[in-house]
Amino acid sequence: MTSGLEAALVEASSPAWTQRVCAGRDLASFADVPEAAEVLVGLLLDVEDTAVTRQTAGALARVGTVAAVRLIALAVAEADDNQVDWLQTGVHDAFVGPDGVPDVAVACEKLARDPEEVVRRGAAEISAWTDDARR
Repeated sequence: MTSGLEAALVEASSPAWTQRVCAGRDLASFADVPEAAEVLVGLLLDVEDTAVTRQTAGALARVGTVAAVRLIALAVAEADDNQVDWLQTGVHDAFVGPDGVPDVAVACEKLARDPEEVVRRGAAEISAWTDDARR
């Protein structure tokens, strides 16, 4: 593991929500690394602060890879209604600005064929969010 990845993994378990937000942003680019993926799902479902959920979802949506969007889809499947609202807000945040994130829609199309039903369901929900954001 790289030192940046190791530091972010440690930061993810901090009692300070601001450090967990930073960890979510820093770990997003490591969504395909199993240790990071597990921690990222935990940050997406953070029960202590919605900012962690929102910022981590936004960071993963900006990465836009299948691995990154898959983690959001897994979180959507486990999230309560409040968490889903903040996951959606984070994904929408990623669409704001000149860069946009069309890769999320492409990732959702690929995830529609994922072997795990919960991932397919979550990806369908995220796909609907991206459709709304593009209107």
